[in-house]
Amino acid sequence: MKIKNGFLLRKVGEQNIVVAVGEESRDFNGIIRLNDTGKFLWEKLQNDISENSLVSAMLLEYDIDEATAKNDTEDFIAALKEANLLE
Repeated sequence: MKIKNGFLLRKVGEQNIVVAVGEESRDFNGIIRLNDTGKFLWEKLQNDISENSLVSAMLLEYDIDEATAKNDTEDFIAALKEANLLE
């Protein structure tokens, strides 16, 4: 899975903000604010990556257990799917 083209992550002040650009801005109005973990996962999703690989990356980056990494990753992916942001 991968983030659709047409969405950019930017740092605005202390906030991680995702905005739609180009054709995507016609269908997606608004912005998405991400915490640092969301930013980490978003950046990983710039390239095609499996959910299992995302969980593994979370385990390497953060001091969390596998169940937490899996739940957080699943929740993030579900939110992206609901917003139709994944290819």
